[in-house]
Amino acid sequence: MENYPLLNLFWTMLWFFLWIMWLFLLFKVVTDIFRSDDLGGWGKAGWLIVALLLPYIGVLLYVIVRGRSMGGRDIEAAREREAAFKAYVREAAGGEPKHGSHVDDLARLAELKDRNALTDEEYQRAKTKLLA
Repeated sequence: MENYPLLNLFWTMLWFFLWIMWLFLLFKVVTDIFRSDDLGGWGKAGWLIVALLLPYIGVLLYVIVRGRSMGGRDIEAAREREAAFKAYVREAAGGEPKHGSHVDDLARLAELKDRNALTDEEYQRAKTKLLA
């Protein structure tokens, strides 16, 4: 332990942490390059070459030049995923009925029955009609 003082351990961990952070940023930049619709094939190839051949400078340059639009693409992708999820849930649930949901109608029927506005027989007939 004498050969490796605590301060050296601190610096080693700091550099390792910065290297890991740069790797995450590199993956984010490469993903953004391929996801970007406003770049053509040559533009994507150019940014990819810059990011990979000049690792630290290329990644930082990309973030400086295209960082704002990078955030916009992230937000747009999140909105698209949310819309797709909501569409899937609606489709899986069988869509929405045209005149309100059956759950709401059943709740209204139960409320009418609780207020004695409907008899048990009328309630059962209406419930059967709704569920059919």
